[in-house]
Amino acid sequence: MKMLEYIKMILDKVSFDSKLFEKELKKGLKELQPVDMKELRNWCYEKFGKIYQTLLNKVFRRVKLA
Repeated sequence: MKMLEYIKMILDKVSFDSKLFEKELKKGLKELQPVDMKELRNWCYEKFGKIYQTLLNKVFRRVKLA
């Protein structure tokens, strides 16, 4: 399993709790290459944008994407 797929699985499982979701998202981003970060960002906004848009904006604003 690719790291990106693993991080998506973890985020899916912790999405019920915003603090845990944010923690795991930040941790996961440290493990990814910039190209995978872009894919994760797009996936996160597509899947969780309705409930966590502010959180996603905050986290991804600090990330340098390729």
